[in-house]
Amino acid sequence: MIPSGYLNDSVKMASTSKKKCRQHSMDYLRYGFIQSPSNKQLPLCLLCEQSFSNEAMKPSHLIKHLEKKHSDKKDKDLAYFQTLKNKFNQRPMISTVFSKMGATNVDGLVASYNIAKLIAKCGKPHSVGESLVPPAIAEVLSTVLHQEPSMTIKRIPLSNNSMRRRIDEMASNVEDKLCFLLILKEIVLQIYGSTICRNQALLLRYVRFIDKNEIREELLFALDLPTDTKGKTIFDCVKDYFDKKSVTLKNIVACATDGACAITGQHRGFDALLKREVPHVFTVHCIIYRQHLVAKKLSEALNHSLQVVIHGVNYIKRHALNERLLCQLCKDNEDEFLQSLIHTEVRWLLKGKCLNRFHELFDSIIEFNKDVAWYGRKIL
Repeated sequence: MIPSGYLNDSVKMASTSKKKCRQHSMDYLRYGFIQSPSNKQLPLCLLCEQSFSNEAMKPSHLIKHLEKKHSDKKDKDLAYFQTLKNKFNQRPMISTVFSKMGATNVDGLVASYNIAKLIAKCGKPHSVGESLVPPAIAEVLSTVLHQEPSMTIKRIPLSNNSMRRRIDEMASNVEDKLCFLLILKEIVLQIYGSTICRNQALLLRYVRFIDKNEIREELLFALDLPTDTKGKTIFDCVKDYFDKKSVTLKNIVACATDGACAITGQHRGFDALLKREVPHVFTVHCIIYRQHLVAKKLSEALNHSLQVVIHGVNYIKRHALNERLLCQLCKDNEDEFLQSLIHTEVRWLLKGKCLNRFHELFDSIIEFNKDVAWYGRKIL
């Protein structure tokens, strides 16, 4: 005996299998219907652009919709509906429009990031993206390409906040990629401390490592020291940064520093604290500072000559009037350069450049010295 439930399911399956899918006919255009672009098995009314089910694809149903909803168009001939069909096919679909708009917005966003990258590389302020770039783009589009620039500029975010946000995002991404490489590599550190404007203490950390058989050198971070510049403060700052980036201190194999007591102290210096954490680390004096130390130990004659040049340059640079008078004198003598270079102790090793410039302007400086000596002052 066959169960009743099984029989009912069989009847439902049979009725479902007998349900056929109606096919579209070109004759349906006489009633204002075409195939729906989203589904070829559904009819679409050209007058109201409404889609119907497949079961409605019957001439009687289509005629009923035309007479009931569009009674004023029921007497139109086939040519009229053919014209509507051609216009409908020539019109871009909504999805296509949105996809093009999305692609345009993405292109504008990419252009915004690229412009922010250029601004960061040039070291220009963020406001350049809002004050200079849009007029430049408008000038190129209107003058060279003869296009309307307003719509193009609107698609590219170039405000001051947008540029700052783009640069911060890219810098953070580069920093994360660099720290990801340092997790599994042996690294060499170089520490440089400096005091900038407003007596702000700045700690710079450079890192060297081998990547793909090449030695890479990158700036790891530049952090502010909020209070003092003691060895423990510097070490805590470095350690906190490494912990935050999940880079172990044991990856450090060498560290180059200057000769400051806060760095080289045997008990509380940065080197001593680093060796407690990483006993195998090799500490070395930075090569740039080594050259500075050698410059201090020159022979007496060379050191005296260097001090004379430094004294003369400082005297000229210290007084704005002397700087302007020397510049005018160099112009009159048709010298290649119009001003002397002030020296620095370490950072860019400009003592050599300072001496070269002094040699180029030697005759003008001697003449300037004679004129100054006439008034009872002498710089050399």
